[in-house]
Amino acid sequence: MKKLSKEEIDQEVFDLYDDYAHNKIDRRKFVEKLSVYAIGGLTLSSLMSSMMPDYETTRLIKEGDERLTSDYINYDSPNGGGSIKGLLSKPTGTTGKVPGVVVVHENRGLNPYIEDVGRRTAVDGFISLAPDALTPLGGYPGTDDEGRTMQRKRDRNEMLEDFIAAYDYLMKHPDCNGKVGVVGFCFGGWISNMMAVRIPTLSAAVPFYGGQPSAEDTAKIKSPLMLQYGGLDKRVNAGWPAFEEALKANNVEHQAFVYEGANHGFHNNTTPRYDEAAATLAWERTIGFFKEKLV
Repeated sequence: MKKLSKEEIDQEVFDLYDDYAHNKIDRRKFVEKLSVYAIGGLTLSSLMSSMMPDYETTRLIKEGDERLTSDYINYDSPNGGGSIKGLLSKPTGTTGKVPGVVVVHENRGLNPYIEDVGRRTAVDGFISLAPDALTPLGGYPGTDDEGRTMQRKRDRNEMLEDFIAAYDYLMKHPDCNGKVGVVGFCFGGWISNMMAVRIPTLSAAVPFYGGQPSAEDTAKIKSPLMLQYGGLDKRVNAGWPAFEEALKANNVEHQAFVYEGANHGFHNNTTPRYDEAAATLAWERTIGFFKEKLV
């Protein structure tokens, strides 16, 4: 079945998918509401097929790419889930130590998209660690639906400890230059913001469409931030004005970009929410920011 393009899908469908992806409605209700938009040449099955992620044809960095080495490791998270599995990726052909980047997944565990982002980060010259916060429950189960269900069973502050432990792991890694940043998406955007709150030595944080910390927590941030938002993401963007005010009031170094016409999840190239122009520019800015702050 041919996938529908972004332009063929009503914006209300993207908003509906956002509710579904963030557990505001269950799958049954999502399908029920989605059927309203199955009119004309659109069928419910074509809409469902198009909205679900495609992990088979969208990977940008293939496994075995000679520009990097990539292997699963386990690291200690004593204040979180105990032992956490993650994908550790390192660039090849480099001399000396390189900066580190923690790559934080969405609200569904370490799926193939986030693994790919980890590999992209390594190709761009960083040692990356992409943890799976679902490790204590058996790890990413193979589908995002099951992954979301599993992740709801974990406390988000305990998961935050798992990613702080990933920072500690990279800081101590013999190939790391002692500077570590974080990039995260959706849930991972919130984690990135909170790692900036919790870790005064964090060298840089790039939250993509992440929930914002309180004004009290924002006052604790010492790390430079690059904030990435989709212009159509009303849910997350509602928290930006207060966050911006707190950042300015506390003289926190930051820059923010809003990509007009882009939805929540615009960087994720496995679903129709993907906006190639916005995602490409946002990633170029992210890597440039890391090279400025971590190298």
